[in-house]
Amino acid sequence: MTATLKLSLAPLSYYWPREKTLQFYADAMHWPVDTIYLGEVVCSRRHQLRLPDWISIAKDCRDAGKEVILSTLTLIDSETDRRHMRKCVDAAYAEGFKVEASDFSAVRAIHAMGEKFIAGPHLNVYHEGTLSWLHGLGAQRFIPPIELPRDDLQILQMRKPDTMQTEIQVWGRMALAYSSRCFTARRHRLRKDSCEFSCEYYPDGLALATREQTDFLTINGIQTQSANCLDLGPQLPSLIKMGINYIRLQPQSSHMAEIVQAFDRARQTHQAAQVDTAFLPPHADRSNGYWLGKAGMRWETIPIQAI
Repeated sequence: MTATLKLSLAPLSYYWPREKTLQFYADAMHWPVDTIYLGEVVCSRRHQLRLPDWISIAKDCRDAGKEVILSTLTLIDSETDRRHMRKCVDAAYAEGFKVEASDFSAVRAIHAMGEKFIAGPHLNVYHEGTLSWLHGLGAQRFIPPIELPRDDLQILQMRKPDTMQTEIQVWGRMALAYSSRCFTARRHRLRKDSCEFSCEYYPDGLALATREQTDFLTINGIQTQSANCLDLGPQLPSLIKMGINYIRLQPQSSHMAEIVQAFDRARQTHQAAQVDTAFLPPHADRSNGYWLGKAGMRWETIPIQAI
């Protein structure tokens, strides 16, 4: 029988109040997820939880039987950010955790330590040459960029190193870009270094519409996300057939337990995951365009392939 997919919870992209974040992960410890990614990946100014807090949550999750990965900042644009990244890497391995390297400065730091790591989606692995190179540097698992089409991923699956695992995002808003500017602060006519932590007002990001009032993007500090929610639930049978090892869910502020349950049932039975429309993030429709090599915001019905 084909091996059961493992289920992972991606690092939290949003800036939630401390108590909400702690409660979220206290609940997540009891969800049927195999792996939990922790840490601040968007902005080093966010301070509700510090590195010791993330390490404490990581230990609690590990005690609950979860695999825990510490994730690093995605955009390193200052010496302060570089030091933050290095502290995260050092603390993670000192406590026995692996790291998801979100940029190549983290890859360099981890390789110098001789440790293994997870290659995050923003390392932009598009072909087997990059994947083999990262494997040689210590990558054990990689997460393809969200815009990589199904057909290209299939080729990577056939040509990747035998011991390299693959993890793919199947639910949630897609991280499209990062900038040195903070768009949420700009929305409030504030400077980035005096932003008053405006991100906290938007637990699922700030919707950005076109002049025709069509939701187009989602603003989350320096991160730009899709307006729509990626949903590859119907494709779980074909992902299993393709040999994907992990399916990855992006956290959102509500209905996360129900979403996890839907994907858990599907992976256990090798069926398509059916997530109720009521569980979509605010202002979001479904999308799967990138998976088909088309515009990412599109949604098309794809025939479900049997295993």
